Amino acid sequence: MDLKTEEQSYRAVSDDTARFLDRRVKKENPGNSVIKIDAGDFFQAELPKANMKTRFTPYCMLRLFVDEIPQLPDKLLYLDADVICRRDCGNFYHQDISDCELTGILDHYGKWFFRKNPFRMDYINSGVLLLNVDRIRKDGLFRECRKLCREKKMFMPDQSAINRLAKEKRIQPRKYNEQRKLREDTVLQHFTTSFRFFPWLHTLTVKPWQIEKMHEKLRLHEYDDILEEYKQIKREDN
Repeated sequence: MDLKTEEQSYRAVSDDTARFLDRRVKKENPGNSVIKIDAGDFFQAELPKANMKTRFTPYCMLRLFVDEIPQLPDKLLYLDADVICRRDCGNFYHQDISDCELTGILDHYGKWFFRKNPFRMDYINSGVLLLNVDRIRKDGLFRECRKLCREKKMFMPDQSAINRLAKEKRIQPRKYNEQRKLREDTVLQHFTTSFRFFPWLHTLTVKPWQIEKMHEKLRLHEYDDILEEYKQIKREDN
């Protein structure tokens, strides 16, 4: 969506970018496709007024509108833009979720501080979610999440709303949303903000497209092959 607030202007993914991505995925499999969906009207109709000035951009709310978009399938794998798929995630996607609204992975930090059940870690990260869209449409989970985001200011609003209101969610292994550091079994790596304690307590945020920081701050070279391809694509695009 395009969006302009008092503080900032946001631009939607361009049609040219969508067409470019569509050509790229078709090189791997002609049956693949990239479809651009404008969710701006849905967002404006249910503006999350209480959470428009959080440290997160308004785009984090867009995942809460999947039930309003008819062309989306009944089962949907949602990934944040800062997630790299390191290995085949087919086992995660093809699991049976008919008995729950969604399945996800514990939030690395939030699992300690936010939980509905004081005796069990149950606070999931919303950057990797396998959604039972059919059930969410029927029971109104995301509709209630959007209502909560309109009325109550929250830390990590969309994630907080999902965790507070989901009645049936399933917890999956860490390897499907690795938020800390690369491990041997990592399938999906999520480049979230982390805390570092040396040489002083500070936060560190490195995104996959920040190649120099990936090398210097994280000392991570796992993805150099695709990062080289990314740099080549950027050069051609310019």
